[in-house]
Amino acid sequence: MAGGERSADDIQRDIETSRAALAEAVDQLAYRTNPKRAVDNVKQTLRQKAESTQGRIVIGVAGGLTLLLIIRRIAKH
Repeated sequence: MAGGERSADDIQRDIETSRAALAEAVDQLAYRTNPKRAVDNVKQTLRQKAESTQGRIVIGVAGGLTLLLIIRRIAKH
């Protein structure tokens, strides 16, 4: 073979390697963009944040403010 020329077998192997890599990339994209998986990840992240000390404080403050607003609204009527 002259310099730089490749055999049909070399080209076929490169095509098969590229095809396998592309299939794996598509599978990874499908996994990452799966809506159910994304929702599950968000739920898990929110649970972890809510269970932290800072998360409990934020939830407590938000609950207190909500209660205060409800009481004020009732008192106006």
